[in-house]
Amino acid sequence: MIGKSIADFFRSVRNKTQAPAAAGQPRVPIGERFRALKNLLPFFVLVWRTSPPMMLGNVLLRLCKAAIPLSMLYVGKLIIDEVLLQAGAYPDYNLDTLIVLVAAEFGLVIVSDILNRGVALLDSLLGDLFANETSIKLMEHAGLLDLDQFEDAEFYDKLERARRQTLSRTVLMSEVLGQVQDAITMVFLSAGLLAFNPWLILLLALAVIPAFLGESHFNERTYSLIHGLTPERRELDYLRYTGASDESAKEIKMFGLAGFLTDRFKLLSDKYYKSNRELAIKRAGWGIFFAALGSAGYYAAYAVIIYRTVEGELSLGDLTFLAGSIDRLRSLLDRILSKFSVVAAGALYLQDFFDFFGLEPRITAGKQTIAFPQPIKEGFRFENVSFRYHNTEIWALRNLSFSLKAGEKLALVGENGAGKTTIVKLLSRLYDPTEGRILLDGRDLRDYDPNDLRREIGVIFQDFVKYQMTAATNIAVGRIEDLSDRSRIERSAALSLSDSVIDKLPDGYDQMIGRRFANGVELSGGQWQKIALGRAYMRDAQVLILDEPTAALDARAEHEVFQRFADLTKGKTAILISHRFSTVRMADRILVIENGSFVEMGSHEELLRRGGRYAELFELQAQGYR
Repeated sequence: MIGKSIADFFRSVRNKTQAPAAAGQPRVPIGERFRALKNLLPFFVLVWRTSPPMMLGNVLLRLCKAAIPLSMLYVGKLIIDEVLLQAGAYPDYNLDTLIVLVAAEFGLVIVSDILNRGVALLDSLLGDLFANETSIKLMEHAGLLDLDQFEDAEFYDKLERARRQTLSRTVLMSEVLGQVQDAITMVFLSAGLLAFNPWLILLLALAVIPAFLGESHFNERTYSLIHGLTPERRELDYLRYTGASDESAKEIKMFGLAGFLTDRFKLLSDKYYKSNRELAIKRAGWGIFFAALGSAGYYAAYAVIIYRTVEGELSLGDLTFLAGSIDRLRSLLDRILSKFSVVAAGALYLQDFFDFFGLEPRITAGKQTIAFPQPIKEGFRFENVSFRYHNTEIWALRNLSFSLKAGEKLALVGENGAGKTTIVKLLSRLYDPTEGRILLDGRDLRDYDPNDLRREIGVIFQDFVKYQMTAATNIAVGRIEDLSDRSRIERSAALSLSDSVIDKLPDGYDQMIGRRFANGVELSGGQWQKIALGRAYMRDAQVLILDEPTAALDARAEHEVFQRFADLTKGKTAILISHRFSTVRMADRILVIENGSFVEMGSHEELLRRGGRYAELFELQAQGYR
């Protein structure tokens, strides 16, 4: 429910804003940049939800901080005027007023420093909390999405950009709040200038606006560059990791891949650098011109004030106050306009963040789901099931029909790429059929809640994940809600024979596995597979599926594993995928598929008597042992 509410919130945001230009488009229209500012409201709603007290405290401190510059300038004016007054009254000067004014200025300095430290502290703490919260939301939402979405390159680009935003968008929070603070300070400073000469503010604005337009242009170009090169940046990250990873070190050394990987990294990084260098040089050149233009506006206003002071219309204190006000206004106006373009660019990046959360899973529980059968009575039935993966015209399965009876052990046989693992994924409803349907106890699989369905299916895939965690956690992922149930974990380890591996580890079940973290111990392929098999036993589901789970085990270990598997699956429905026919023959029935299509089905003895495709494959393998 939490993940669903998060997705709903982000989808509502997405509907109110326009998506940014797709990767590959060189420019982002100015209208779209302004529309992207709408993202700031939901962004600050998220920040507020992260910690209302911190957010409120941050705003109040910045409001107080906004009044400090005007107060400092005005006290400075009073000090100068008092110094000149007392100098004119020499030798009957009185230092009391000066002492009070200097003490007041000192007090303002202390208060300003306290406010600065307070704002920096709250920005840091709130930023860390927000990064943590959004990272959690990102992982929660990613867990709701469909498997085929993770197999799409465009999805990975969105995921990568969203992942980066969880860390970098906290800067945007400080920028926007800083903009508000600067704007309030400008209101205070402008009051004095408006009373003196309103044209000075107009002169400053005319000098700064071109710089604002220039910054906006180059921020838009930078966004377009980064957005368009997202695939290259993902590949750079992949090459950087692969080129210096314990997982790939053996093959890199054996095959001499270091040069190939570094050359590829250099090619992509040079491409990114050259594109960014060209843009940076142009930005720097125009920045110098616009900075000079802004300085010219400031000194023109400064000259007017000096002239009025020389003419006796202003005191030296007025000169100091007005010159300081103009200088601060120029700096603030320049900063507000330039930062506005940064904020606008940040709002565009936020669109990437919200776009990811706008992605919706297609495989969801219907409005009226039925309870998963306890126990399964009839079993599963594939009726003319066809399936093809996203962005491909090749059928992984075609018009496949067969049944898996309740309590039956079914083996799937076929060459690599025949569609065996695809059947398992469809049965687990990681995918839905492109055509046809799958029935469970006579009801379409779509009628059941997919989460309930998966809780009743224990699957160990050939490409199982090697979690860089403790041995106990690696087994407990099969039923993570029972992570604290050590007796269940140990029982599962014994059934999968992984207890023999864990008993030899220095810290036993609490030993960190894998080399990524300190004191980690690496396991062999066969040892990892025993650990992974423990997850299936931990699951204690009605349906157990082993997809080539013993490929790295020796013959004796494999025999022991499947003997235990046979005992465990008594009364349960099971699917077994293996290329070893000594293992396959233990199944009640064997389904042979080729190129995603049904070939034949029957027991081991029945298929041998038929002399078909199964008998041919069995004979080919048997010859290797003669």
